[in-house]
Amino acid sequence: MSASDLPVTVSLRRPGRGASPLRVLLLHGLASGGNVWDSYLGLSRDQPHELWTAELPWRAEQVPGWTGHSPAHWVAQAMAQVPGGPDVVVAHSFGSCALLAMLDGQGLAPDVRDEDGTDAFTRHRLRGVVLVSPFYRAAPEEFTWESVSYYLNGFDRILAEGLRVQSGGRVTGELRQDMALKVRERVGPYGWTAFFDTYLRTPYLRTERFLGPCLVIGGEADFSSFPSDSEALGAALPEATVKILGDCGHLAMIEQAAEFAELTNDFLESAASRPRPAPGRHPISPRGSGTDD
Repeated sequence: MSASDLPVTVSLRRPGRGASPLRVLLLHGLASGGNVWDSYLGLSRDQPHELWTAELPWRAEQVPGWTGHSPAHWVAQAMAQVPGGPDVVVAHSFGSCALLAMLDGQGLAPDVRDEDGTDAFTRHRLRGVVLVSPFYRAAPEEFTWESVSYYLNGFDRILAEGLRVQSGGRVTGELRQDMALKVRERVGPYGWTAFFDTYLRTPYLRTERFLGPCLVIGGEADFSSFPSDSEALGAALPEATVKILGDCGHLAMIEQAAEFAELTNDFLESAASRPRPAPGRHPISPRGSGTDD
């Protein structure tokens, strides 16, 4: 079986330098791939950290049957493939939803899921998380039948916008629409349902357990995951900074590559100054403030 046939693979795209570089794992969104981070990688040549990209089963080619496991399962698989585990995870779009679900134990087997109140960052030994264009709603009541219709009937429009941005505007008109419809067919009803089901579960995330630094980056013109999603998630996380980038849609790492790289690299520099959480279980304090290791 070739690497392209495996549900999840990770690749070291930039080796670390120095005594103790961070291990950084980058996760892509639905119908995308590790190449979505190429602009960021090119702008981070002077950074000392190890940069890993994942190819997840919901990539553009779509691994058949991937929805038989939860998105959280596949994120856990990717994190396990980074030697020593990642210090920081950077996740985009649906990848952000899947990462948050994994950190909270949604969709994981009982022997993997944490139910003892342990801080999610300590459990996974993370020094920080960057969430780019995340899908998030604070309350179940914020989802309506109109929400379902918007994301179902407008799915091809969302995919077409991704094709426009990633092609640098070279794919236009009917060709772009035809390509978007073909991608929609590859994703299929099961892939779309896995996405929307993960989105629907975001109000139930126990965000008070995410006791570590988070950077949330949204796009002012994003009509896929709205800026309000980023702002709501930032408000729900105990230690989050939210940045909404102007003249930017769903792909900040491409549309505002320089600003995205500066924000992300500044966050990594700050994360590198923090000690990595020690292995073991460290229950959250009654006040929810956690403890530093």
